[in-house]
Amino acid sequence: MTFHRNTIALTGVCLASLLFGLEISSVPVILPKLENVLAASFKDLQWIMNAYTIACTTVLMATGTVADRFGRKRVMVTTTVAFGLASLLCGLAPSAPLLIVARFLQGLAGGAMLTCSVAVLSHQFQDGRERGKAFVAWSVVSGIGLGFGPAIGGFIVALSSWQWVFLIHVPLAVLALAFIGAGVTESRDRNAQKLDWAGMLTLSFAVFGFSYLITQGAELDLGVRIGVTSAAAVSFIAFLVAERISSYPMFDFSVFRIRPFSGAIMGAIGMNFSYWPFIIYLPIYFSGVLGYDSTTTGLLLLAYTLPFMLMPPIAERLRARYQARVAVPLGLLTLGIGFIAMRIGSGLEGASWLTMLPGTLIAGIGIGLTNSPTTHTTTGSVSPDRAGMASGIDISARLITLAINIAVLGQLLTQGIVSHLRVTFGAAIDGNQLRLLAERVAGGNLDGLTQASPELAALDPTGAIVHAALVNGFGWVMLYSGVGVLLLSVIGFVIFGPGSSLSAGKSSARSPAEA
Repeated sequence: MTFHRNTIALTGVCLASLLFGLEISSVPVILPKLENVLAASFKDLQWIMNAYTIACTTVLMATGTVADRFGRKRVMVTTTVAFGLASLLCGLAPSAPLLIVARFLQGLAGGAMLTCSVAVLSHQFQDGRERGKAFVAWSVVSGIGLGFGPAIGGFIVALSSWQWVFLIHVPLAVLALAFIGAGVTESRDRNAQKLDWAGMLTLSFAVFGFSYLITQGAELDLGVRIGVTSAAAVSFIAFLVAERISSYPMFDFSVFRIRPFSGAIMGAIGMNFSYWPFIIYLPIYFSGVLGYDSTTTGLLLLAYTLPFMLMPPIAERLRARYQARVAVPLGLLTLGIGFIAMRIGSGLEGASWLTMLPGTLIAGIGIGLTNSPTTHTTTGSVSPDRAGMASGIDISARLITLAINIAVLGQLLTQGIVSHLRVTFGAAIDGNQLRLLAERVAGGNLDGLTQASPELAALDPTGAIVHAALVNGFGWVMLYSGVGVLLLSVIGFVIFGPGSSLSAGKSSARSPAEA
């Protein structure tokens, strides 16, 4: 009976995670459609994407502590209902501003739903081996949502309309609710007698401010940028003070003394440092640099995403045999090697999908080796009472890193293009025009650039220089991604230390009474 109930619960949690991933990766496909149908500006399109990410990162830790206090099942049911309703609002939105508002609401619900899903699984599966199998399934289904999102979104638009990219989540949310209601066992932190409102509000304001700066900072006036930075910094300082004086803080900093937990957080950061942000830009490389059509690009992306879905069982065996202190750094090491291989393949003369294939496969294997051991270890390193907090820190590390690096990779891509064009053209094109040109080139659509810029038509009639600039920009992105993850792999290995284990980690965590 317990096995049957756990299977039902796992199905509901996996469906919820599938919804979250689909909503991140399927929406970019419909942005050109929204530009025409809703008369959305470029800034509107940015906000349609960024509103979801900003909202997600704002609520993660607050959701973990609320779930610990009021019950993880109850909060997960509530957030899944909210996600379905917000998806309905997105599909019915008649204008870009209303869609942005609906996307923000959807992000609030989605981030909360994902945090609850990790906490629920951690408590539902108490046995270490069964928990490992559950997180393998969760990793695979989450990967399907993120990896196949672009193809699913394109398929929906081809058969129906852009609205159904959002509306499809309504019946899926209802289905997830049925499984969650039937299978998930209610759980809460028996020590959480009251909410840490000061910690929740100050951290939420700080995360919102910093996320807003990361995603929108380039568009803000200097005065606004200084104001937002100051407000976010003050909120973060207030959060640190609130957690220091709270008798039962929502963010227990003592968990970072647990070496397996801190080492696994490096895995959570490393995965979202490069792999997931790059999935937004890799289609641009295949279409803009290599010249493949959308169908071929979608097929080539499978080499990047399929290994992620196939590797979790192997990853869990590695974790069980060698512990997370080997499995997580090894996964990040493999991921970093994959990006270095992509950098080498993209720089070869006559670069093609074949020269990129080894790197994309290795990167996919690396992310697959990292994901489930990371999640298993962060939640398994603390007592079950604090599963909500641990999952909140884990998911926060992932999504905040994702938001940062989506913006960083975009800036690196643009700056790499600017650098190449500046060296090639010299002073023939002024700085402002060069920047605007680089932003257009970074979008990957190189057709029509010469018609839009008479200077460019004279300087680069064949488009070879612009193409080389785009290649250079992607070289910067791949090098940054590879070197960064390799460094995080080393840092994680050092933090784990020799012989660190979950049981040793749990014993070193302080209890609420000791806080």
